[in-house]
Amino acid sequence: MDKFELFSEEDISTLYFEDRAKGLGFECVAGIDEAGRGPLAGPVVAAAVILPDNFDLPGLTDSKKLSEKQRDRYYPQIREQARAVGIGVASVTEIDQINILQATLLAMRRAVSRLPLTPDYLLIDGITPLPLNIPQQTLKKGDSRSLSIAAASVVAKVVRDRIMYAFARQLPEYGLAKHKGYGTRRHRQAIAEFGPTWLHRKTFSGVKEHVRVDD
Repeated sequence: MDKFELFSEEDISTLYFEDRAKGLGFECVAGIDEAGRGPLAGPVVAAAVILPDNFDLPGLTDSKKLSEKQRDRYYPQIREQARAVGIGVASVTEIDQINILQATLLAMRRAVSRLPLTPDYLLIDGITPLPLNIPQQTLKKGDSRSLSIAAASVVAKVVRDRIMYAFARQLPEYGLAKHKGYGTRRHRQAIAEFGPTWLHRKTFSGVKEHVRVDD
């Protein structure tokens, strides 16, 4: 057990981990999640969210279990009700330079650093802790088990989707507005036909085999 890990990983109420941390004296518990680890193009985006004690948003869960319409409906409500929201981005260049795991952790650290409140406890989706001197716990499938992580997952996903919509207008032939950079059949065909762009992760399978030596 990590020296900062205080709780067992049991599937219980989605506020269990937040409530336990507050019961132990922590006041600003931030849930952290990311969007965009798997795509062939675009940045990875992370969000950190600190919820109030009276937070109430029925149906909020892992962003992957919600439709885009549902996420877009929840997003402004999370921003309005949350005590604090921080967003961090790691670029395509950073992903290719340091690998997707390290870029994800970098985006998460940036999200934490951009919270307007200083968190004293972190709940992190996944199995990799952040190299920060803040008490924390990683949670497998945390976006389905922790309400603050679920809120972070929605914020990260909506922000990343909006970034990809903007890029789609610059690169219309790749269909980014539909697949958001993921490796769909249409996207892979476009990469093969037109070649990778500045937005593509050139170290990823599905892209690197189409990179020219002089790119």
